[in-house]
Amino acid sequence: MGSKNKLKRFKENETFQNVFQPTREEVVGGEFPLKGKWNSDFFKNNNPIIIELGCGKGEYSVGLAERYPDKNFIGIDIKGARFWRGAKTAVEEGMHNVAFVRTQIELIEGVFDAQEVSEIWITFPDPQIKYKRTKHRMTNSEFLKLYKKILKPDGVVNLKTDSEFMHGYTLGLLHGEGHEVLYANHHVYKNEGAPEEVIGIQTFYEKQYLEINKAITYIRFKIK
Repeated sequence: MGSKNKLKRFKENETFQNVFQPTREEVVGGEFPLKGKWNSDFFKNNNPIIIELGCGKGEYSVGLAERYPDKNFIGIDIKGARFWRGAKTAVEEGMHNVAFVRTQIELIEGVFDAQEVSEIWITFPDPQIKYKRTKHRMTNSEFLKLYKKILKPDGVVNLKTDSEFMHGYTLGLLHGEGHEVLYANHHVYKNEGAPEEVIGIQTFYEKQYLEINKAITYIRFKIK
């Protein structure tokens, strides 16, 4: 994507009422005004809040929001030029149950209050295969502790990935730490029983993976 295009998207993001781009200082300093007030101040309802971490173009956040009008969805990504697409689609289609926040995932405690979130989706994260990159792996122990803080006591996490490594690593960690695996499938398009929202919504990259017959895996779990 050219820098001219990126700038145009950043500018347009600033005009969208469903996009929030707080500074790092705001988030870290506890000054983000919607923290703990997403339901009352933005969505203006008490519907469950579901977040997508590393939302990319926002296809999953928008796809879920279309399917579940009685739930609220928030896509989180540091790359605003990417989720511009999802934000624009939501604006054009008049969807009031989806928003986007430009921030780093490790700072989400500054965006959501304790137990403010009902469900988390992690879709096609970078598996960070090299050992020295494990601290960035989005289902490592530290991230799970972070998710637990913002999730309701019965909250669930969904991981959808094309990486067999990430799937195996996460399953091993969940079992090893005694978390509750509700559902696991190492090939959602071949094995029956995958939830509809797992196979019914496909991201741009997922379609490319499917063209080369790459297995798409899925885990749904509770953090104990």
